[in-house]
Amino acid sequence: MLGEEGNVEHIHVHLDVIVNGKPVAVPGNIGIDQKAQQISPLHTHVVNGVIHVESPGKALFSLGQFMTEWDVALTPDSIGGLKAGGGNEFHAYVNGKERPGNPAAIELRNHDEIALVYGPADVKVDVPSSYDWPKGK
Repeated sequence: MLGEEGNVEHIHVHLDVIVNGKPVAVPGNIGIDQKAQQISPLHTHVVNGVIHVESPGKALFSLGQFMTEWDVALTPDSIGGLKAGGGNEFHAYVNGKERPGNPAAIELRNHDEIALVYGPADVKVDVPSSYDWPKGK
């Protein structure tokens, strides 16, 4: 945890979580301890799915590291308490393309759109391939 946001590595990534065809909000203030006035290099400010990577040094960060800040487990076949099997599937996508393997290993890169999709195989989900970034982000 840092006393202030870092400014050497500064990127933004968008995360969508879709469960049973419906979006699940990524909360604001993940990685921010307002009482202790500390902030993680991986954090959110508002409920819009934008992950801020603001580090005092150059580094690669992963989706797994962010999910640890969120306190939501992420494995190759599960998110939180939702596990693939019994007719349900779990898939990860980066910029609209499925990413096989462990989604926790996905590197956070500027303006990537990451989607984590869980639910029945027969439920059609329009996987987002991009995010409409505001100017200056």
